[in-house]
Amino acid sequence: MSTTVLEEDFQGIAGDKTLFARENLEKLERCTVVITGATGLVGSLLLRSLLYLNDTCALHLTVIPVIRNEEKLKTILGEIPAAVCPVMADVTERDFVKEAGEKIRKILEHTGSQKPGEQAQEDSRAKECSGEEEDRKSRRGNLYFFHCAAVTTSKTMVEKPVETIAASCDGTRNLLETARILHADSFVYLSSMEVYGDMSVYGDGNTRATEDRLGALDLLNVRTDYPESKRLCENLCCAYHAEYGVPVKIARLAQTFGAGILPWERRVFAQFANSAMQGSDIVLHTKGLSEGNYCYTADCVRGLLYLLLMGEDGTAYNIANESCHTTIGGMAEMVADTIAEGKIHVVYDIPKTNTFGYAADTHLFLDSTKLRSLGWAPKTDLPEMYRRMIRYLEETQVKA
Repeated sequence: MSTTVLEEDFQGIAGDKTLFARENLEKLERCTVVITGATGLVGSLLLRSLLYLNDTCALHLTVIPVIRNEEKLKTILGEIPAAVCPVMADVTERDFVKEAGEKIRKILEHTGSQKPGEQAQEDSRAKECSGEEEDRKSRRGNLYFFHCAAVTTSKTMVEKPVETIAASCDGTRNLLETARILHADSFVYLSSMEVYGDMSVYGDGNTRATEDRLGALDLLNVRTDYPESKRLCENLCCAYHAEYGVPVKIARLAQTFGAGILPWERRVFAQFANSAMQGSDIVLHTKGLSEGNYCYTADCVRGLLYLLLMGEDGTAYNIANESCHTTIGGMAEMVADTIAEGKIHVVYDIPKTNTFGYAADTHLFLDSTKLRSLGWAPKTDLPEMYRRMIRYLEETQVKA
């Protein structure tokens, strides 16, 4: 039987010798990983990657996807394996910390048995500890959080700006508070390259975005609800780290896509891929002048795991492939010319009003030097990202 593209990606993640050096594998052994947004693109791939690592490396870990729709989870996973303990909850709800937090605590207690022969040793150690340290010692392994839940549809950001801000800020505070109470060992918050805003305001022609150099956001533009709330959530993360010691790392993601995209995905990269597969022209509703970086799904997952296990607490890291820097229009032309081999064209149909809720044109070059210093490096360029994504779509359509 031939290997699927997603299986190849998981093998590539597991084969990262820097990431999975012995000391990092030991951190994952018998750990528990909480993932919000586990039915979204990045969250679902984190979940599936961890399950692959669990099977291939015998890690005996537990994954807790915090979800609102169990059918979506079943669509992604099929039969839910024993290592997965879903928690049905909305991270934005007022009672999340109390109710969902208690569910997570019970799962930790249920899965918290030590290896044979360890109980007496653990009991002895527990007597020497108190408070947070005792809580950590009583667990079978580390407790990790990935906060991936977010509004990702531009149209929703424009039509429901109040809800977009509330979902971002309320959800992040609820999860940080849960992590604080349960004494998390590492917490990764998924932010966005959109926090940088427009880098051209510096006036020096340098649009390179490093973690300590932010651009401008127009606070009177309703579409700013998404990047500005992401900025506030990053500051919430820093506040919880400074005041309570929550070990937070912030991931500023480039636009991420590739194998593993979900059936309900409607963002621009999925539309471009569908146009190439169907032989239909790509229709742009903007001039396509926004420029930025992109990152392949498996490269992004590896980057997030690097942050979880090796990142510095209380700081941010860009996750991007600098070689994939282009404009929306440039990417559309690449798909038409290279992926579709010139059989389709790019057509511009620009409405008079921003009915689709697209963000204002941005100009930035996301710099991933800081993450590379941990040993991470992206492996997949933009044309290969599309080839692998289309191969995945073809494979899943055949299975369906």
